[in-house]
Amino acid sequence: MDLLPFLAEHGIHPVNVMQMAFGAMAAVLFLQSGLDKVMNWAGEKAWLTGHFAKSPLKGLVPLGLLVVTVLEIAAGAFSAAGFFQVLTAHGTSLGLLGMIFGTKAIFLLFFGQRLAKDYAGAASLVPYFLLCAGGLWVYMT
Repeated sequence: MDLLPFLAEHGIHPVNVMQMAFGAMAAVLFLQSGLDKVMNWAGEKAWLTGHFAKSPLKGLVPLGLLVVTVLEIAAGAFSAAGFFQVLTAHGTSLGLLGMIFGTKAIFLLFFGQRLAKDYAGAASLVPYFLLCAGGLWVYMT
């Protein structure tokens, strides 16, 4: 059986498969990361306070942690919802929102790592940015 015609008969086109793949990956990435921060708030805050102690962000750790956590949970939730929205042929708006929130979260994390002069940490975020940028692209096509 040829898979593409089968999927097309059921209203799922190749771009939809890509949208669902990006949505699933972003959902796992951001929900796990955001929920880890919620479950270990004190530990995350303590580690980040030390990490940013010599950076311009040293006094902003609690606010920054809150903002990044909210963005990550929103990115994960919207990405998961977007997966099912595409699967049920009800549009792409939720997945697109997930990618937008994810891109914002990664940008803030990258910005923070650069200010803290943690260049290896900043570099490790590039694949996640590419995941979000690719997701933005497939959700907007």
